[in-house]
Amino acid sequence: MSIHPFDRRRFMSLLVAAPFLGSALRADAAASEQALITKFGARADGATLNTKSIQAAIDHLASRSGGTVVIPQGTFVSGALFFKPKVNLHLLAGAVLQCSTDLTNFPLQRTRIEGHFEEKFNPALINVKNSDGFQLTGEGTLDGAGQPIWDLFWKMRNASPAGRNFPNVGVPRARLALIESSRNVKVEGLTFKDSQFWNLHLYNCDGVSVSKTRFQVPDDYNQAPSTDGIDIDSSRNVTVDGCYFSVTDDCIAAKGSKGPHAVEDTDSPPVEHIRISNCVYKRGNGVLTLGSEATIVRDVVVENCRITGNVRIATIKLRPDTPQHYEDITFRNITSEGPAPEIISMLPWSQFVNLQGEAPPQSMVRNINFIGIKGTYTAFGTIRPNPGQTEISDILFKELDVVLKRDKLVTTGVKDLKYENVVVNGQPQTA
Repeated sequence: MSIHPFDRRRFMSLLVAAPFLGSALRADAAASEQALITKFGARADGATLNTKSIQAAIDHLASRSGGTVVIPQGTFVSGALFFKPKVNLHLLAGAVLQCSTDLTNFPLQRTRIEGHFEEKFNPALINVKNSDGFQLTGEGTLDGAGQPIWDLFWKMRNASPAGRNFPNVGVPRARLALIESSRNVKVEGLTFKDSQFWNLHLYNCDGVSVSKTRFQVPDDYNQAPSTDGIDIDSSRNVTVDGCYFSVTDDCIAAKGSKGPHAVEDTDSPPVEHIRISNCVYKRGNGVLTLGSEATIVRDVVVENCRITGNVRIATIKLRPDTPQHYEDITFRNITSEGPAPEIISMLPWSQFVNLQGEAPPQSMVRNINFIGIKGTYTAFGTIRPNPGQTEISDILFKELDVVLKRDKLVTTGVKDLKYENVVVNGQPQTA
């Protein structure tokens, strides 16, 4: 193809005037490069282990200044994948990236889990670290193939002398995605399905957008253990918008450190500046859960959400071995098509406790607001501190119009509990 003389002269003058323009154009082209995993030998037969092929696509793009790994239609089984800076992942419609259920394909390593770094725990299917601008997008599915892992968990727990306190970390399980120490992250459009453990774990991130994403387990599986939808762990400036949750553990959990020295844990900065909106909740332990391992959680707004099944609004776990500071949490314009369970459960949580020989720490919960709550719930709920440890104050219920089977909020040790225009079963209530 020939270039018009005027265009040729203009192009050459630009190169002379800006000697780095050519290299910049080449860098942009490399960053937009796509790597289709089938070009690297991946097979969509639902059986072949494709870890090496997919990792080769990641490494290829990393060597060329970045780009996007593309999963086409079909089911691709894989073990743990480790993304590099400037390499993204996109799943086309009909694409399924499925976890291997052979946990040797998720070799033990040091990883963040349940408030601390464990020296030996399984990595996730998708592992991302120090990757500012990372994008996980598409219309496809991340499939944990979790049922055989869940079945093994219950078999081992039922055989454990510890019974209900069987340690979560005692069973090898893979999260679907762990994104850590990254800024300006985007997760959009995907379905997270049947995770063996947590679905999306965000650790020490700043600036994350999760939108139009589904988190689900089978409706007919009674209890898929630890299938949290999103765990916001020691992260800041996170938005969750237009997502769907049907899991059997926490839908969204704010997490951090644990233990009597948690406030000194420099690996666990506060969870703060969180915005959750326009989401639908069908199954799960709470629209938002604070804990069980968390230290500082503040400036959180959950608004314009809909509950269609068995999900309470707020689950606030008061851990007796950890100094907790929860404040400025607002739930606004939440409607239950019901009946959902309680509006609020703020109670001592003692499934796993280790004071390490220290005196019980002091905790504080304040400025928790429920505004514009509507619909049908089993109960108003309960607020009760760890005796002698937790100071609870400034709890506001405003503009509520709800139908409740148990219509009284059960409270102990709460200062400045306020009701403003609260209607229960058609009757005004006062605190």
